[in-house]
Amino acid sequence: MGAGYGEGLPPGARVPAPYAASAVPSRGRLHAEPECSTRSPFQRDRDRILHSTAFRRLTHKTQVFVFHEGDHYRTRLTHSLEVAQIARTVARQLRLDEDLAEAIALAHDLGHPPFGHAGERALNEVMQGFGGFDHNAQSLRVVTVLERKYAAFDGLNLTWETLEGLAKHNGPEAERSTSVVAKIGRSLESWRSLELATYPSAEAQVAALSDDIAYVSHDIDDGLRAGLIALADLRVQPLVGPAVEEAQSGHANDEDEGRQVHEITRRMITVMIADLVGETRRRLAALSPQSPDDIRGAPGAIAAFSEAMAADIARLKGFLLQRVYRHEHVMRVMRDAEGIVRDLFAHYLAEPTAMPPAWRAAARDLRERRLARLIADFVAGMTDRYALGEHRRLFDATPNLR
Repeated sequence: MGAGYGEGLPPGARVPAPYAASAVPSRGRLHAEPECSTRSPFQRDRDRILHSTAFRRLTHKTQVFVFHEGDHYRTRLTHSLEVAQIARTVARQLRLDEDLAEAIALAHDLGHPPFGHAGERALNEVMQGFGGFDHNAQSLRVVTVLERKYAAFDGLNLTWETLEGLAKHNGPEAERSTSVVAKIGRSLESWRSLELATYPSAEAQVAALSDDIAYVSHDIDDGLRAGLIALADLRVQPLVGPAVEEAQSGHANDEDEGRQVHEITRRMITVMIADLVGETRRRLAALSPQSPDDIRGAPGAIAAFSEAMAADIARLKGFLLQRVYRHEHVMRVMRDAEGIVRDLFAHYLAEPTAMPPAWRAAARDLRERRLARLIADFVAGMTDRYALGEHRRLFDATPNLR
């Protein structure tokens, strides 16, 4: 993608800002490939992510509720699509590269194991002594190593900018002992530094905050559907309280709670997006960046919520933590789910031949540390239902997870 991407656009087409990723050439791919005549490099990244095996598996991976608990709850797939939609909306308002923001949003959860954060906790526990496990690091591992679709290379061969966005999903990484690159090995650093000490592109920052917007609003929706919280509980909560008042006053005669819940969540999303766009514009005006690297070299994040909104979101997350994520029912199911992941890992570590033929062959003659990482890759790639099926195959009793 040369600097000319965006030049020669039809009248009225949106021209990217000078600080947008598409305002300068991409830094390229690990394996050189001919440019595509019909798509920008970031559009190709997005398409490769959408067509990946790991992305399809997200349809049966837990967000909060295990997939079989109800057809209307979010999965990792629907969550990722919602994050991508919000990221595109925000990126458009800020004249950023929408395709890069979307690609990072779509890929940010590819490394999640079965059963969501419960599976991640279990894998990190059993991987202590072998480098640990982190879903952000695993997402990067998926797109650089584990996807095997192309004849010329492993992984998806994504652009530097997309990999940077995944590596620095939560901001600068260089000061962290659990750096994502440290966890997947130094192969990326030997190609071209991902500049872990700096902030990522504005597009990556937008994708990360779009994740917050999506899960805060939609976990309210799922919590209501599950009966873990009630509309009355929300009236006193920041951010959502005003949305409840507006939705109920506008539909005083409407007894359909489902419509009210939708009105509440869409109002929340609208308010959070407007705040994010407004605060980010204020910071951009103060910095006056003239290139994407000006964003990376800034002393702080450029994409951000206002101080008041950030405080409201933090308080709402605390409410969700206590009332939804730590609800007795959710905790009981997730404790059982953690046990399933621990059982599977221990069994494969003791008996690698219990894995499917391709994984069994890859495990042959590996020392324990590398074998453990291979098994973590295998388990992390499982869907909820595959993990349950494997547990039933290998053990006499399997929790019901209901």
